[in-house]
Amino acid sequence: MATAVPEIPTVTSDTGAVLSFEDVDVRFKTEFGSVHAVKGVSLDVKPGEVVAVVGESGSGKSVTAMTAMRLLPKNARINGHVVVNGKDVGSISERAMRKLRGNDIAMVFQEPMTALNPVLTIGMQLTESMELHGLAVGRDAEKRAIELLEMVGIPEPERRVKQYPHELSGGQRQRVVIAMAISCDPRVIIADEPTTALDVTVQADILDLLRSLKDKLNTGILLITHNMGVVADMSDRVAVMFKGELVEQGTAQEVLLNPQHDYTKMLLASVPRLGAGRGQMGIHVKDDLDETGDLAIDLRNLVIEYQRLGKPPFRAVDDVSFQVRQGEIVGLVGESGSGKSTIGRCALGLIPAAGGEFQLLGQDITQLNRSQLKAVRRRIGVIFQDPAASLNPRMPIGECIAEPMVVHKVGDRQSRQDKVYELLEAVQLPREVYNRYPHEVSGGQRQRISVARALTLDPELLVADEPTSALDVSVQAKVLRIFSELQEHYKFACLFISHDLSVIDLLAHKVVVLQNGRVVEAGPREEILHNPQEEYTQRLLAAAPVPNPVEQRQRREERHDLLLALGDEISELKLVGHEDGSGR
Repeated sequence: MATAVPEIPTVTSDTGAVLSFEDVDVRFKTEFGSVHAVKGVSLDVKPGEVVAVVGESGSGKSVTAMTAMRLLPKNARINGHVVVNGKDVGSISERAMRKLRGNDIAMVFQEPMTALNPVLTIGMQLTESMELHGLAVGRDAEKRAIELLEMVGIPEPERRVKQYPHELSGGQRQRVVIAMAISCDPRVIIADEPTTALDVTVQADILDLLRSLKDKLNTGILLITHNMGVVADMSDRVAVMFKGELVEQGTAQEVLLNPQHDYTKMLLASVPRLGAGRGQMGIHVKDDLDETGDLAIDLRNLVIEYQRLGKPPFRAVDDVSFQVRQGEIVGLVGESGSGKSTIGRCALGLIPAAGGEFQLLGQDITQLNRSQLKAVRRRIGVIFQDPAASLNPRMPIGECIAEPMVVHKVGDRQSRQDKVYELLEAVQLPREVYNRYPHEVSGGQRQRISVARALTLDPELLVADEPTSALDVSVQAKVLRIFSELQEHYKFACLFISHDLSVIDLLAHKVVVLQNGRVVEAGPREEILHNPQEEYTQRLLAAAPVPNPVEQRQRREERHDLLLALGDEISELKLVGHEDGSGR
């Protein structure tokens, strides 16, 4: 006998919104007292509209969105009303809420690898929601899953449905999560940082996809992000949150081009602009370099291979040559899998070179034994991409920073402590941080701690791997400012690995562009970023969004024209708004 589907009570909305927050207030009960996370937020999302909620970590963006999905933990106390497609989320049963999720509202989570089940195939995860909501079963569900993958632009969908999440790239996994979100044709989608840590080209494709699906399905989108370029590219309206409050809202042009609140002005002033070059945000990098200075890195025809059991080795870096001089910052850019981090790890002696020459601080590291390599490493600092993973959670921060001095037997206990205090002051952190643990400080503070540790031994060379990739814009601006000041003071050479071209334009003296393990283009920053000659570099630059909705609309149309001129197939959906000039 079929199970009766629960009736969900509806409420009428005067605004015609598919998602409405009415004076939503959220407090979390903790052992240290009550934490007031969201303070009386009111916001509407209409059909076919993109509303971007922006603000830094801890501002209450994700907590507000989670109230609509009713996914907050049990210690949350929620007041106010959240209405999804006419249904009051707070007044319905859990069973009715399960029906609401998927049918009326869906979510694209920030990290697709954690949102997907690693032990189930892509096809099983796509059909699960359709079968759960009674939309399709068996072969019909499988056919619909293939159609969804094709809709979100994944090649060979018949093969992909049989694969597991780890067999797909980051961009493809994000597309699968979007396919799952639209599988039941929801009226509204919540997209929580849908492009964080994606390459600029993949990010541009994902934004094109969301925009086209929104127009085709007339779906409302609540976009949560701290990337102002994404806001300019996607949003119709913008809401700015600060410390749990909605401090400003309006159209994208009103908020981004004429901000009224001091916090919004500060956020926009903290965003580096591609093409603006030097002098932004009070960051000044000197260009008068000594071209005859000593070489910190000298790569000649470098080859790096990964051995595979029962298979030929995978060549990650192929015939790469470039140089980094003392006092010089060289930006290494390219998409994921291009070989950027592999070269950085080889520079640290963590990966052996399979061929070519790798001169590091005047020594060929391919010929060094273990003790010689350790002596070279003492002269190199490193900033890893994820500071939380690179700091020992069991050691106080003071000991984390002093660890390189302990390993290399530099100084005594007192002199090490003095050096740590000096570095904490250099990265603008209070002395009290010395005895705290990594989990007791913010992400931006952890990144500054990583910078301090990298400079402990006064390195001649610094390898920085995506040092600002997951930081809020104001925190990123502060870290970049500190970084530029330290580089001017210590005069170290730097290999700066990043996919953020605006940051590279702000800091680097020279740029090396990698694609599939090979150098595509290399030269002075102005030549590569402001007048690229190679097709791949042009694609990268065209895909980078800027925080100006008028300029970004023009850039998006120019990017589509470029891709068409280069012979790329652009789906009809991607070009929605392109011909008529609406841009949305």
